[in-house]
Amino acid sequence: MNGHLPLREPLRPKDVDITNCDREPIHLLGYVQPFGFLLALSEDWTIVHASESTQALLGKAASSLIGQQLSQVLLGDAIHTIKNRLQMIRTQDVVERIFAIPILDGGKLFDVAVHLSNDKVIIEAEPSDTSDELDAGNFVRTTLSRLHQSRDLESFLREAARHIRLLNGFDRVMIYKFAEDGAGEVVAEAVRAGLPPYLGLHYPASDIPKQARILYKRNLLRIITDINSTPSPIYPILDTQQQPLDLSMSVLRAVSNIHIEYLQNMGVGASMSISIIVGGELWGLFACHHMSARHISFERRTAAELYGQVFSLILETRLREQVVESENRARSMHDKLMSLFADDQQPSKHIRDFVADFKDSIPSDGVAIVLEDQITLKGITPREEEIRPLVLFLNERVKGKVYATCHLGHDYIPAQDYPDRAAGILAVPISRSPRDYILFFRREVARTVTWGGDPTKPASLGPNGIRLTPRKSFEAWAETVRGQSEPWQSVDCRIGESIRITLLEVVLRLTESAQKERKEAQERQSLLIAELNHRVKNILSLIRGVITQSRRADTVQDFIDTVGGRIEALSRAHDQLTAENWAATPLRALLTAEASAYLGDKTSRVILDGPNIVLEPQAFTTLALVVHEMMTNAVKYGSLADNSGQLKILWSLDDGGNLVIGWEESGGPPVKAPQRKGFGSLLVERSIPYDLKGDAKITYHVTGVKALFTIPAGFVRGSHKTSSKGRAAPVAAAESEIYLTGRALVLEDNMLIALDAEEMLIQLGAVRVETASSVKAAKEYAETKLPDFAILDVNLGSETSIPFALYLKHKDVPFVFATGYGESIELPDELKGTPIVRKPYSVDTLKPAMAQALQGR
Repeated sequence: MNGHLPLREPLRPKDVDITNCDREPIHLLGYVQPFGFLLALSEDWTIVHASESTQALLGKAASSLIGQQLSQVLLGDAIHTIKNRLQMIRTQDVVERIFAIPILDGGKLFDVAVHLSNDKVIIEAEPSDTSDELDAGNFVRTTLSRLHQSRDLESFLREAARHIRLLNGFDRVMIYKFAEDGAGEVVAEAVRAGLPPYLGLHYPASDIPKQARILYKRNLLRIITDINSTPSPIYPILDTQQQPLDLSMSVLRAVSNIHIEYLQNMGVGASMSISIIVGGELWGLFACHHMSARHISFERRTAAELYGQVFSLILETRLREQVVESENRARSMHDKLMSLFADDQQPSKHIRDFVADFKDSIPSDGVAIVLEDQITLKGITPREEEIRPLVLFLNERVKGKVYATCHLGHDYIPAQDYPDRAAGILAVPISRSPRDYILFFRREVARTVTWGGDPTKPASLGPNGIRLTPRKSFEAWAETVRGQSEPWQSVDCRIGESIRITLLEVVLRLTESAQKERKEAQERQSLLIAELNHRVKNILSLIRGVITQSRRADTVQDFIDTVGGRIEALSRAHDQLTAENWAATPLRALLTAEASAYLGDKTSRVILDGPNIVLEPQAFTTLALVVHEMMTNAVKYGSLADNSGQLKILWSLDDGGNLVIGWEESGGPPVKAPQRKGFGSLLVERSIPYDLKGDAKITYHVTGVKALFTIPAGFVRGSHKTSSKGRAAPVAAAESEIYLTGRALVLEDNMLIALDAEEMLIQLGAVRVETASSVKAAKEYAETKLPDFAILDVNLGSETSIPFALYLKHKDVPFVFATGYGESIELPDELKGTPIVRKPYSVDTLKPAMAQALQGR
């Protein structure tokens, strides 16, 4: 990971030890990376520092620039723009960015960063990469929408690692999570084929000192484009006050020799890190490694930083949701206990009967209730004669607070005799004086922790003086951990604290001290819930703000104005996010889901009748919106608004194979036609005719609303044979239920389409999918490891995939072509008959083409 900078000889203070993690970080180092240049200005815009890299990029030596006004070096328009951006800066931890502006005569474009460093203005610039056509906003918006679809935290992190690798093209992208003791673990990884995996490896805290972690909280992205390059020194190193320039927020700042040696020991040629900040603290890093030198444009780095910031917010939201869920469980437990014991003058006798509920409240193998010198056991626990001396130990250790350890035998030696029953304990005191407890036990879980090198020898003294030399071995070193249970999470302790507070209220509620404790507990709980709700709402508001800024105004406004029940329906209709991911879907499932969402167990009032019909994705998304609006209106104003009405939805296929859906409400309140047509009414009447070229008729009778919807045959699949007129001819003569095995390759110059294709191939059975944007990159991969299947985009912008297709043909590798040019593509005779899928393609359209290619080998 990226470290801090060295003070190089002869100016390195002899009494400074940057490995002392208790010190404030030292960021006063005078070197920058040579792919850009740096200028430091005084308050009157006089240049007081310059990097030696100005010679190569500006044609002027650093020493010749000192004392000059900035206007003597840069164009006036560029200075004007820089000053405008400087006006926006409010703190020293903000870096303003300007992309692709001319700063010199001749019109060469530069990317510029500007920030404040104490009393100086720091300007950094590097040549713009005009060939980089990244749409940062669209990339971040699209990839973040995919993150929201992740089912669990593991897939959420894995997806994020893939996105960052897709954005920066590095050989390896890891998500590195810090533990409370400072050690780290690789919890997600996206890595190029042929490199050893680091997923699951642990690293000692010394690999990333506290000083570096403090800097990671301020400067969110750090890059080393070439670890073998020579850093460019700052001239002069010391200012008039004999102080070096503070480069804490510099985007070009070089890194320490120690960190360079660390990366060299790993065989890395370039690296980049993106901070993950959760709750204002450093949760972890995106750690990116490349085996050779690699430069990423400033704009692309900025997109990566933006992705990291929004990813951090979403991660924090997900973690907070877990906290909310636990708090709800604790509150439910509290309410249950209070209602049970409210009128009981002797509540303690019932606490023992509640032992099973306590065991369910916190994941554990067993529970013991020690109350009034009686012990009640449930599940796997120590024996009663073992618990009594344990309570004496707890009386000395707990002191009225929840006590938790996953290694009880370390603190309490007798527990080493029964780790199979109690390797870990969470003790909840339930009386004012140490005496009564609820004890949660977890058994030993023997596990192997794999370290990235021997953690007992993380460093050794070396040639850098009184500093640590990084570990030179990164081979996996396994350590078997015995006598420990699964760790207790902070949420477990919070639930335990909630139980403690609740039972104190119950046991002591008849005394003055009990009333005081209850009031304090309620206040603490209310404050915690209020603070939690405040934080969650703030996070969700920020995420919504990011999404809003990333969309077109009209679409975003529709999204913002739509209330709870309409959100999922609108998201299904947004073809830029989900249309390609949808397979044909049963009509009955759509109708049942919408009815269940509103009626719960009263869905019997909705009568559904018709043949087994499935809808193509486009028709499904359109009809989902229509049914959602119709069902909403029926529940609010129509036949489902009271307890007597009924709704019939009947459907069938007409002679032409068109789907006809009848909607009939009866038995509800009298119906009046709406005085004005809002968004929902227009959507019902116009979406099917406009999107599907079908028909929609709705009439308002006093006795109930009636509607008739017609979906053209081209969007309908069912047991009846439907007309294929107007529909694209499918790839034929192949069994579509064939699935892939092994590796697949996607040759596609659009990263988002490549990402979709990758997901489809994995869904169809591929073990691993690699993507390439050029014939050269695809061939390099194939020469390393020949794929078992490939999807080739015919047109790659400046070239076609035909040469690579011929290469695969000669290697007997099955493949399909993908194209957005309809029927107009011309293929060589040798490739005629190759299956072709038309963009946009989905799993359903890819499957038969894939089957045809595999059978044709």
